[in-house]
Amino acid sequence: MTVRRNVIANYLGQGWTTLMGLAFIPVYIRLLGIEAYGLIGIFALLQTWLSLLDLGLTPTISREMARFTVGGHDPQSIRDLLRSVEIITLGLAALVSVGVWASSAWLAANWLDAESLSANAVANALAIMGAVVGLRFVESIYRSSIVGLQRQVALNAVVGVVATLRGLGAVGILVWISPTITAYFVWQGIVSAITVGALGILVHRSLPPSTRTSRVSLEPLREVWRFAAGTVTLTFLGLLLSQADKVILSSILSLSAFAIYSLAYTGASAVRLLAIPIDQAVFPRLTQLHQEGDQRGLAHLYHRATQYSAVLMGGIGLFLAVFGREVLVLWTQDAALADKTYAVLWILVIGMILNGIMNTPYYLQMAAGWTDLLVRVNAVMVVMFVPLIYVLAQTFGVTGAAASWVLLNLVYAVAVAQLMHRRLLPSEKRDWYTKDVLLPLVAAAATALLLKRIVPAELGILPMILALSLSLAVTVTVAAVAAEYVRAALIGQLRLAFRRA
Repeated sequence: MTVRRNVIANYLGQGWTTLMGLAFIPVYIRLLGIEAYGLIGIFALLQTWLSLLDLGLTPTISREMARFTVGGHDPQSIRDLLRSVEIITLGLAALVSVGVWASSAWLAANWLDAESLSANAVANALAIMGAVVGLRFVESIYRSSIVGLQRQVALNAVVGVVATLRGLGAVGILVWISPTITAYFVWQGIVSAITVGALGILVHRSLPPSTRTSRVSLEPLREVWRFAAGTVTLTFLGLLLSQADKVILSSILSLSAFAIYSLAYTGASAVRLLAIPIDQAVFPRLTQLHQEGDQRGLAHLYHRATQYSAVLMGGIGLFLAVFGREVLVLWTQDAALADKTYAVLWILVIGMILNGIMNTPYYLQMAAGWTDLLVRVNAVMVVMFVPLIYVLAQTFGVTGAAASWVLLNLVYAVAVAQLMHRRLLPSEKRDWYTKDVLLPLVAAAATALLLKRIVPAELGILPMILALSLSLAVTVTVAAVAAEYVRAALIGQLRLAFRRA
C-alpha cells in the first residue's frame, strides 16, 4: 500500500509540476521573446551539467535513507550522514554560484550567440542562474532524502505549492513588475530559497530523535563512498551522452534557433517525466526487497513498474509523436512555431520513451548497489556516440541531434538490459522485453497511427480538443489492455466497481 500511495501522490505532484512548467511557456515566449526563452533552455542545460558536482551524493542519500527504514542505519548514524552531506552540498552550492558568476561575462560573449539581447543582459541572467542552480543542489539532497524515507505524500504537497509559485508566480512578476529575463531568474531564486527551507524542515522532522546533536563525520561517508563514486562517474558519462546534443547546438545555433530545440526538448521531456513518480515510489521498495533477499517480490515489482511506465510513456508519448503538431498549435497558438518545433519533437519523443523504459532496470541496479555495469557500458557509449552526435549535429542541425538521441537510446536499451539480466533477475529477461515493453508500445503505436488516419486534419479549436482527448484516451487504454499487470489491475477495479453497484 505504501508504494501505491506514493505512486498516486507522485503523479499528483509531478502532474501539477509539469502543468505549471508547460502551461506558461507560450506566455514566457510572448512576454520575453523567443531569444530570452532560449536562456531558460540554457539554464536547464547548466543545471543538468553542474549536477555532476554533487559527487553522487543525491542518489546515495536516497538509498541510505531507504536502508535506514529497514534497519541499515541507526538514528544517530543517519543523522550524522545527513549533516555531513548537507555541509558538503552547501559548500558545493557556493562554489557553483561563484564560479558561474565569475564566468558569466565570458560565457555571454563567447558561448552564446544572442541577436536582440545585449551581452550585459545575458551575463546578468547567467550570474543569477548560478545562484539558482546552487540552491537547487541543496534542494535535490532534501528531495532525495524524503524519497528514500518514503514520505512522498508530504513531499508532493510541498512540490505542488512550489511549482505554483515558480510557474504562476513568474507570470505575475513578468506582467506586473518587470518583463525581463533577469526578473524571471530572480524570482526562481527566491522560490528555490523557500523550497530549501521547507524541505529541510520536512527531512529533519521525519527522522527519529538521536542521542546527541548531529555532527559532520567522515565515518558515515566512508561507508558509502564507493557507491557515491560509482554514481557520480555514471552521472558524468550519462550526461556526456544525453546532453552532448544541446551543448553542441547551443554553440553552433543562434539563441533563437536553440530556443526552438529547447521548446521541442521540453515538450518531449514531459513524456519522460511520466516515469518519475513510479521511479520515486519503487526505488526505496526495490532497495528494501533486495536487502531482504526477496527475489520473488523483487521480480513482481520490477515487471509491474516497467509495464506501468511503458503504458503511460508509450501511450501518451506515441500519441504525442503522431499528433504533436496539432497539440503544439493548440498550446502555442502559433502555427509557424508549431511546424518548426514538431519537426524535431516527434523524434525526441521516441528517444524519451526508449530512455524512460530503461528506468526500472537502472533503479534495480542502484537498489543492488551495482554501478559497475552502467559505468563500463556508458564509457564505451561515450567513445562511440559523442563523436557521432557531433557529426550529425554539425551536418544536419537539430534533426541530426534528435536522431542521435533515438539511436543512442535504442542501443542502450538493447545492450544494458541484456547484460543486466545476466546477474539480476536472469529468468525475467524474456518477459521484460516482450510482455513489459514490446506489447504495450506496439499496441500504442498502431492505435495512434490508425487514429491519425481517422481524425480530420482541420477542425475548430473545441472539436480538435475533443478529438485529441478521445484519441489520447483510446491510445492509452489499448496500451493498458496489452500490458498484463495493468490489464489485471483494471479488471480488478472494474469488478470491484460492479460489486459496489
